[in-house]
Amino acid sequence: MRRLMSGDVSGIDPEQLSRLSGMQIDPAMLQAVMAQLQGAFAGTNEGVDWSLAERQALHIANQDGLGVTTGQRTDIDQAFTLAALWLGEATSISDLPRPPRAVTRGAWVSATLPVWQELAEPVATSIADALTAALGQQAPDDMQEMIAGAGRLMRTVGGSLFATQLGQVVGRLSTEVVGGGDVGIPVMPDGEAAILPQNFADFGRDLEIPEDQLALYLATRELAHARLFRHARWLRLHVISQVRDFARGIHVDTAALEDLASRFDPTQPEELRGALESGALLPERSEEQTAALTRLENLLATIEGWVDVVTEDATSRLPSAGRIAEAVRRRRAVGGPAEQALGALVGLELRPRRMREAAAMWRAVTDAVGVDGRDGLWDYPDLMPSSDDIDDPAALIARLTAASRGEAAPSDAMDDALAQLLAEEADGGRHDAESGTPDAGTPGAAAPDAGTPGNAAGDAERDGGDDDGAAPGDQRPV
Repeated sequence: MRRLMSGDVSGIDPEQLSRLSGMQIDPAMLQAVMAQLQGAFAGTNEGVDWSLAERQALHIANQDGLGVTTGQRTDIDQAFTLAALWLGEATSISDLPRPPRAVTRGAWVSATLPVWQELAEPVATSIADALTAALGQQAPDDMQEMIAGAGRLMRTVGGSLFATQLGQVVGRLSTEVVGGGDVGIPVMPDGEAAILPQNFADFGRDLEIPEDQLALYLATRELAHARLFRHARWLRLHVISQVRDFARGIHVDTAALEDLASRFDPTQPEELRGALESGALLPERSEEQTAALTRLENLLATIEGWVDVVTEDATSRLPSAGRIAEAVRRRRAVGGPAEQALGALVGLELRPRRMREAAAMWRAVTDAVGVDGRDGLWDYPDLMPSSDDIDDPAALIARLTAASRGEAAPSDAMDDALAQLLAEEADGGRHDAESGTPDAGTPGAAAPDAGTPGNAAGDAERDGGDDDGAAPGDQRPV
């Protein structure tokens, strides 16, 4: 540490670095972290250096050195071509502007890392703030002035540690996902679809399903997911905004952080790694976070349910489509080790718990109004089904069928209450106009005699005119 603080790392023994294998960080990666720390002490870097995450993720993704062979690329391209034709019959949403492709794990990391960075940035900021606050609380009063100048350093160090751990998780995730939309959120660039042949073989190894059928089903599902986000341009921002709203409410448990620091043994780094990956540094969810998580789960379930229904219709020709669909649903419901690590790292589980209910809703909507009526619900955010529609699609179907016939949509309880309130206001206004004191400038508005049933103005009006020549029946506003 003394040599590190002085900027001299030439004398560090690589054998000493190998003792940190419990953190699954190789010596080259640790040297990069040390260079980042030296830059922090020298004052050359600020904030989170996300290049650490990219280097660590690519190191894990490219460990086996396997690429995409020509045969694999040809098979995936053919599957995508046929899947696009089938989807043209199952949905009215148009095709992608760019052809889908087979990608390596490293290419998937490079394509998706900007989205992971955007989602994780609020948590990285929270960890950096917690480290700075803990440092200020533990330092004695006579050192507070010096500690204040080290705030930027601690933010850099904390952010760098989190970025390295995020790179670990994304790198391991690249060894599990099969397609770009496999995790449920739009991590691929807009309008792009991809399949990872390296992971495709692992997915179908124990299913005993012909590879051509498996490739066709997964290609259809990947295209449906990408088409939906390409068509509903607002949907990508909607999903990412909800994820960031949830992550922004995450705060590091300072007490747990201080407890870990007090008993941390540098010779046993597994404890630090376990604390980060288990979510031990993240406190229990607040009520606001729980509500945000519920909204996000309903949104993801609505998306996944639509993808399920469209994929089922498009792959009806495949004999093994039902078995593949069930395998995909189980895989999404359970999640892999890397997805679980991501949930612990940012406190968010990206698994839609109501996917079957949402799929049943979309099936009922399709049967009622057809493909065009169903897909039209993605045209605007206000048209998208709500969580209440997932619970009971009858009201949604009634509105859609009435609109398709050109009829007024059936009103709900809120509409009825609002109509009644407006009617009461209108009745009250008419009652006031009829029973209120008349204006003297209005025909028939002269002050009536209490004992006379009529008046001169009223007699003149009945005779066909009044004093100022107003036409019979002419009324002026009071």
